[in-house]
Amino acid sequence: MIAKIVGGVLQPAKSTISIEHLLTDSRKLLFPEQSLFFAIRGLRHNGHEFLSELYKKNCRNWVVESGQESYYKKFRDVNFIKVSNAIDALQKLSSYHRRQFQFPVIAITGSNGKTVVKEWLNQLLSSTFNIVKSPRSFNSQIGVPLSVWEMREHHSLGIFEAGISRCGEMDKLEDIIKPDIGIITNIGEAHSAGFNSLKEKINEKIKLFKNCHTIFYPAHFKEIETCLKATYLQPKKLLGWTYEKLSDKSDDYFLSISSAQAEAGGTKLEYVFKNKTSSVFIPFTDKAGVENSISCLCFLLYFNLPEDEIKSRMVTLKPLEMRMELKAGINQCTIINDTYNNDLVSLETSLEFLCLQTQNKKKTLILSDILQSDKKADELYARVSKMVFQKGVDRFIGIGSVLQKNQSFFPKGSKFFSSTNDFFHDFHPDNFINEAILLKGARVFELEKIAQKLQMKTHETVLEINLNALLQNLHFFRARLNPGTGIIAMVKAFSYGSGSYEIANFLQYHGVNYLAVAYIDEGVLLREKGIHLPILVMNPQPGNFDKLLEYGLEPEIFRIEQLEQLIPLLQNRNKNPKVTDKKHSKKFCHIHIKLDTGMRRLGFEVKQTEIIIGMLKKIPEIKVASVFSHLAAADDINEKRFTLKQISTLKKFAHRLEKELGYPMKCHILNTPGLLNFPQAQMDYVRLGIGLYGTVNDPESQSRLHTVAQLKTSISQIRKLKKGDTVGYSRKGKAKDAMKIATIGIGYADGFDRRFGNGVGSVIINGKKAPVVGNICMDMCMVDITGIDAEEGNEVLVFGEENPIWELATKIGTIPYEILTKVGERVKRVYYNY
Repeated sequence: MIAKIVGGVLQPAKSTISIEHLLTDSRKLLFPEQSLFFAIRGLRHNGHEFLSELYKKNCRNWVVESGQESYYKKFRDVNFIKVSNAIDALQKLSSYHRRQFQFPVIAITGSNGKTVVKEWLNQLLSSTFNIVKSPRSFNSQIGVPLSVWEMREHHSLGIFEAGISRCGEMDKLEDIIKPDIGIITNIGEAHSAGFNSLKEKINEKIKLFKNCHTIFYPAHFKEIETCLKATYLQPKKLLGWTYEKLSDKSDDYFLSISSAQAEAGGTKLEYVFKNKTSSVFIPFTDKAGVENSISCLCFLLYFNLPEDEIKSRMVTLKPLEMRMELKAGINQCTIINDTYNNDLVSLETSLEFLCLQTQNKKKTLILSDILQSDKKADELYARVSKMVFQKGVDRFIGIGSVLQKNQSFFPKGSKFFSSTNDFFHDFHPDNFINEAILLKGARVFELEKIAQKLQMKTHETVLEINLNALLQNLHFFRARLNPGTGIIAMVKAFSYGSGSYEIANFLQYHGVNYLAVAYIDEGVLLREKGIHLPILVMNPQPGNFDKLLEYGLEPEIFRIEQLEQLIPLLQNRNKNPKVTDKKHSKKFCHIHIKLDTGMRRLGFEVKQTEIIIGMLKKIPEIKVASVFSHLAAADDINEKRFTLKQISTLKKFAHRLEKELGYPMKCHILNTPGLLNFPQAQMDYVRLGIGLYGTVNDPESQSRLHTVAQLKTSISQIRKLKKGDTVGYSRKGKAKDAMKIATIGIGYADGFDRRFGNGVGSVIINGKKAPVVGNICMDMCMVDITGIDAEEGNEVLVFGEENPIWELATKIGTIPYEILTKVGERVKRVYYNY
């Protein structure tokens, strides 16, 4: 039947097989016998290359493409459907599946906020409806069909998001989702490269709503309103919300926001709905949070919830960042806190994230009863047990009475408790040592209390790392690469302050080709934590060459003396078989030759070419993996001639080395600004550094990148000053009038530069800027909160979305690199993935 639906040919035709799971990523296989794998081809990947791996794992149901027979014709006992395009087949199957259900479906699009509004609607409506929704940010041509496939008979509401990057894409997504109700959150510059104008972009997005009976939109985006009214007339309901008063336009808009007043911990919204004025408190102060909350408020009003019920639900909204956190734990443990919700789909996602944590060999899952499922308990937990086994979980701890009753499905040694309090009666810190621990549970079980017990107690100032934003930035740059061009990801300097191992592990999982560190010790640490990618060491010290060889690291070679020291060491090691039997050690060494083409920092000169060739010809144990150089002015278009000369010099040098040594070697010169300004010089690799973290010099590219790191602290104390009072060391801060200041828990020892003192720098408190008062101290500083409604304990944003790092750098005459890399290691790193 599936073959007929997707327009393919089943070969060989076999008896009917029940398919429950659709798979496009071989790493996510959990149920081989019930999964259908779609071998998708792209510019830089080919799903057919993973068929052998799937076959070994007993997944034998595939959708394959014509012209790829060499990958699959050798296999027997396989059911495969041959199609012309695997993505088209996936979309056709999901579209057919959607038409089997009649419950209402909400679709969300917009430049930003799609995932936030979807998740908040799920929070707000889950007690009223049994909801199926897009996992994470599954809004693409592949993500949408995978999301819609999760629709089942027991659901009563669907919420899906749809994102596009060019014209012609939304019709396909609309045919899959077939929504009844639509939301457009906003319109902006994000993802605009595939459109000729803002109008074209809006008209493409609103194609999602062509079969909707009701559409919600922000009326203050006049371009959206104009396009909607020009495209969709009656009988559709166009329900706009506005900041305008409704006195003369009561029939034009669904909802009017008459005021939005920031208060401690959130914002009080006063609104007019059906000629009645009401208010609601939302726990957000930033503009995006407020407007996304208003989109959600519209829905609660649309569903005619009582006013008190709306108030009680809206105040419980939680930031998405609370969904999945990665933190350092007690006794060298790693804690993954995902206590936002608990269903099979999100459990699968969380287990995948657990498997990524190679720094701890032992994997532990603490799971509560699953409350969101239509399956009978024995069927549900038999399936959970199989997932746990498939993902290699070493220890299972179940919390909840239903799990207790079904403990027979789980391995011997598993522990079960009726409640979180019951768990604490048995808790001892020494029971958790050097393991990765995933806490996954419904919110009513309060597993966050367990997370608090297991977390390492650290400085309360935190650097939040948004791994999803990092991935989006990686996709941004990857989309600009030629087929065959790889990525060397720079994770030196503690990954620009973001945490070396955690970032390296994430990038390894998402398919970068190389990692680069500054020093050998950094590479050794990554190896010890389980990183297996090739690692380029940019500034290797000869005194540590033995460690470099022992851990299979690849040195940058930029002077003759390095070769002279490396060669005998390598030869001596190869005479001792016990040494080369070690896990990472090899009998040969890959090196990377650095040519100085104009940076005048490190590198050989062209006149040394003959010497280099002569030495390398004599030493077969040393192989040149790559030849590279560093652009001196890639971000300055006025230096184009100099940059092109650098590129030409490197190419000639690399060609000469290849010819003389008799084997191919890779070549690379582009860094992040080089890729943006000189894409024609991509060669074999590009080296991506701070651009991955969302900072570049090009304004257009900057607008399309995501902020990865946010530095936050909190208010320790608030005090009132009278005119003439002084603040801080040397009495540099002086109250010109009565004022209110807050002492916040960050100082220059945490990386908050002293140059930000005396009003140069500002932080964000409850959505408003608070300038620094006086000199910055080692562990804290003082800020002016006059006119800001704040309380002790309130969150303080030092840099992030609302206080961009490039603005801070400009204020003190430096670059974003310095700001990021100065964030001290005593500042706790918290990693989010959602």
